[in-house]
Amino acid sequence: MPIKINPRKLKGPWVEGFALDLQTTGSTFLGYNAYGHPVFETQRPPIGELLYRLKNRGDSTAVGPIVEAARDFLTSWNPKVDAIVPVPPSNTARKRQPVTEVAAALSKATNIPLCESCLSKVKGTSQLKNIFDYSKRAEILASAFAVDIAKTRGKRLLLFDDLYRSGATAGAITRLLTDAGGASAVYLLTLTRTRKLL
Repeated sequence: MPIKINPRKLKGPWVEGFALDLQTTGSTFLGYNAYGHPVFETQRPPIGELLYRLKNRGDSTAVGPIVEAARDFLTSWNPKVDAIVPVPPSNTARKRQPVTEVAAALSKATNIPLCESCLSKVKGTSQLKNIFDYSKRAEILASAFAVDIAKTRGKRLLLFDDLYRSGATAGAITRLLTDAGGASAVYLLTLTRTRKLL
């Protein structure tokens, strides 16, 4: 049985964008551990829990239900895209890249070509999850990516990511794909979004 999702519209420079659900729905402070660090019990919707298991526990069994939910939503949404473009990872040291892994499986499930080489990271950036200021994030992202114009010109592209926080990354990439890459349209799909948008 497919997992329940609660799609949320995302506004930005893309034609249309959605997050399948929230990353978390709540967090309860439990106290401090033996090292004096705060401990929380976090509540997540089904897709948020599956993504957490995939990214933080290395649980590859989470890929199937995530892809099933994304495929069903994409089929009903039907943006008529030519390719799925995964956002390049900020943590390149990670052995398994969840965004690329899910995007590849989603490509197979939908018969929409995957275009990893449409977009590449050309400048190292620190992990953005700890940077909360939008202008600082945008500054870090400036000229961080390169586009393969031969693969993007005139194409309708689905930009795919796991988490939407401020929209800085998705916005920078969308503008690059349309302005420098000549894409005719860019749509955005993320698996989750934060409760509060920065």
